[in-house]
Amino acid sequence: MQAQHHSNELQARDAEAARLLLQANMAYADSNSSASSHAQRLNARQECRSFLEQALAVEPEGAGALGLLGRVELDDGQLEKAQLLFNASLNADPEQPQQYANLGYWALKSERPALAEQYFLQALEYDRQSAAAFCGVAHAKRLQGQFDVAYLHYRKLREAGAEWDSVYSGMLNCALHLNVERADGDLAQDAIALLRHEGLPHQELGRFVGAIIHQQYDLGNASAEIILDAASEDELLILALQKTLMPSAAIENLVTHLRRAIVAEVAQTVELRDELQQLALAIGQYVDRSGYALVAEEDEERLVAAINDSIQAQLVMGESQDGMIGSLILSAMYGALFHQSFAVQLGQWNLTDWPLGLQPVLAASYYQRASEEAIKQNFDEKADELGLEKTDTPQAWPAWSQLAFGAEGSLKSLMTTELKLPTDHLPDTLRIMVCGAQSGQRAMELARYLSDVEVIAVDESLANIAKGTRMAGELNLENIVFWPWSIAQRFVADGHRVHWIEIGRLPSSAMTDLSLAALVNDATLSGAVVHMHTTVAEQTPGDQHIRSLIAEHNLKPNRATIRQLRQLVLANHQDTHWQELANDEDFFNLGGCRDRWFCPQDTSQLKQLMGMVSNEVEWKLVKARDADGHSLATQPVQQQIQAEALGSEVQSLVGQGLSVYFCKRR
Repeated sequence: MQAQHHSNELQARDAEAARLLLQANMAYADSNSSASSHAQRLNARQECRSFLEQALAVEPEGAGALGLLGRVELDDGQLEKAQLLFNASLNADPEQPQQYANLGYWALKSERPALAEQYFLQALEYDRQSAAAFCGVAHAKRLQGQFDVAYLHYRKLREAGAEWDSVYSGMLNCALHLNVERADGDLAQDAIALLRHEGLPHQELGRFVGAIIHQQYDLGNASAEIILDAASEDELLILALQKTLMPSAAIENLVTHLRRAIVAEVAQTVELRDELQQLALAIGQYVDRSGYALVAEEDEERLVAAINDSIQAQLVMGESQDGMIGSLILSAMYGALFHQSFAVQLGQWNLTDWPLGLQPVLAASYYQRASEEAIKQNFDEKADELGLEKTDTPQAWPAWSQLAFGAEGSLKSLMTTELKLPTDHLPDTLRIMVCGAQSGQRAMELARYLSDVEVIAVDESLANIAKGTRMAGELNLENIVFWPWSIAQRFVADGHRVHWIEIGRLPSSAMTDLSLAALVNDATLSGAVVHMHTTVAEQTPGDQHIRSLIAEHNLKPNRATIRQLRQLVLANHQDTHWQELANDEDFFNLGGCRDRWFCPQDTSQLKQLMGMVSNEVEWKLVKARDADGHSLATQPVQQQIQAEALGSEVQSLVGQGLSVYFCKRR
């Protein structure tokens, strides 16, 4: 009778533990749901912890509860606790594929991808169908630099139906490292899938997609025939034009050729065929993304001028929208509608008043530019643009459209786990300043994915500030502002301080009243972190040659001049003197060219900043990563920084491609 009673108690206890574990799993799933708000996810995570504590109180060695608690600790950045819990779970039940997979993800977070791969393979020995473990192998291969192997793993997961953001993001990251040497239908289908997947930074796929298109159209063959109707049905080409900027002289020639072919047909038939409209619209988006860098022949320019006059007359006569659509599409392939004489009349309609297919082009060519122009009016720096022709107004760069995929977390957690810094003394919300934020993708990723920050994004370009402000509004980010340097300097002078400073693009030599080192020193208190990179871009032989031409001939940064300078490079792009410049993404946007040639980064600003943080009494190097993202021993890097600051003839860190984090001691 007593044995029966004891058995009943065990069954009741097991049932209660199982019930609590089920509730904990449901709460954990809710805590990772993208459909929930951040506050809801935090509450769900707390509920999960509560259920797990109750389950472990009932059954202290419950393998499932120990493993799930380890996963919660891993997500919260508590790596040591997570490892102990996963191992405790395996001690209770040694044949759990899930816990080996969890240990694999722990090893990934601990920057030990080779060990992670071993754990994932152990998980697959117990469960050959484990998609989580197979995905983990892909991540581990990628982090070990085996991009082709990892890419094939991600492809297999996608083909098996694993429509996870991490799979697409991993596949995209691998694609950036692949060499496309022949036409490949499978790669083309992969590229289409990546471009169609929402939430990916499609702008980063330009080089990969461009290489595929280069092979498909045999662009290395001067006698290759380009058929307009075939191009108008090419899904990959159209998606690429809609969503990327392809850094290739051959691709630029292809787009220029297709645009000319469309206009030539219209000149003969006086009609834009329906079959060509999608391609023409995609070209309109592409040339806008390039800052209208593509040059046109005189006959094209005459025809487009006549089309613009026709649009002006139609608007004056009060014609319907339908009668202007073809003309607007053609006009947008050559210049921003916002810069045309009829721009004011277009403002009588909202974007949503136009046909759906036309809206992306009109948004880029007119409505977004109008919004950004309104934002610029709030800053004194707008006065510098008043004397410019509309087409010479600087454009924002980089021309990004999507934030990179990232997991939500907190800056405090990153400071604790990644940098081993105490955070108990810090306030609930930390202030980040991104210096040289450009058009703001990185700054907005910090604001979007870190739950405990407010971000001040600072840049020299008013166009970048306007674009960043507009994009932040469209993304409903309320914890970020975009400022020119003048406001940031006043903000710091008024006594405001920040907890984290990230250095992006350096100020140009035109910023004569700005010392970046002094600003960083004044803006930080004890415990603040400064993150910077030791490489200064835009220093190719081609850049130096063009800057010499600009100085020698006193050239002005207008559209005509920048186009002429680009044509000089394009005409000689295979020459070793120009190759590096002609392969740079910045070169394929007029705004990027303007920045690097007329407002080049002042390398002395970085050297002064490095000199300041070399003072070990005031600053401590807490982390250093190489160009591949691998952590380095800090002591040798610190010694090199100090030796360089003292005038020793050691190899300079500037240009070595390191990512370094310094903490202010006092």
